[in-house]
Amino acid sequence: MINPNGNSDATAAMVEQAQNMLGPNVRVTGKTNTQAPTLLATPADMQLAEQGVLALGLQAAQALTDLEKTGAIIIAAFSDPGLSALRAQVSMPVLGIGESAFLEAATQYGRFGIVTITPDADFLASFSARATALGISDQYCGARVTQGNAQALLANPALLDAALSAAITESMMDGAQAIILGGGPLSAAAARLQSQFDVPLINPVAAAARAAFKD
Repeated sequence: MINPNGNSDATAAMVEQAQNMLGPNVRVTGKTNTQAPTLLATPADMQLAEQGVLALGLQAAQALTDLEKTGAIIIAAFSDPGLSALRAQVSMPVLGIGESAFLEAATQYGRFGIVTITPDADFLASFSARATALGISDQYCGARVTQGNAQALLANPALLDAALSAAITESMMDGAQAIILGGGPLSAAAARLQSQFDVPLINPVAAAARAAFKD
């Protein structure tokens, strides 16, 4: 599992989520892109993320080949930086948590929305572009952004959960039958908040883990 940003704590948390999902017969290891900032927010950040994903992914693929092990690579950022480039250069499955969450939401639940803490207009526009590219644009009913500073929310789980809950309620009013929490660092909140809502809250990390080993 490659975390395209530089937050090693987030890497450890996402690895734990994936490991719990997959069980003891699969070993999940994490790699952090230390060349990128802890939150990807600008085009320059995304370029660093893509470069890091490609380098770490090629290293991981070679290591598995050398050990004669089978496996998959998961890119653990919602925008899936470097996904296409890495897929083109390795023979093993490469999954992005964003793409996996989109496909799980659309195929299993119908209409879906996204809740995120990142207000960047290009980032939000990429959701519609992703839905169109995957052929599920008719099922995508838009994104809602939390109120408050993203870094401050990530530093305070109680504030984060409150902000996410408000945005989830807004997404339900948009007609979402399932809601993706759009960001690797938000994944754990899906389990914390699920009991408060009747619609499924999709953890992108868990969705990618399920997709990687669904067979």
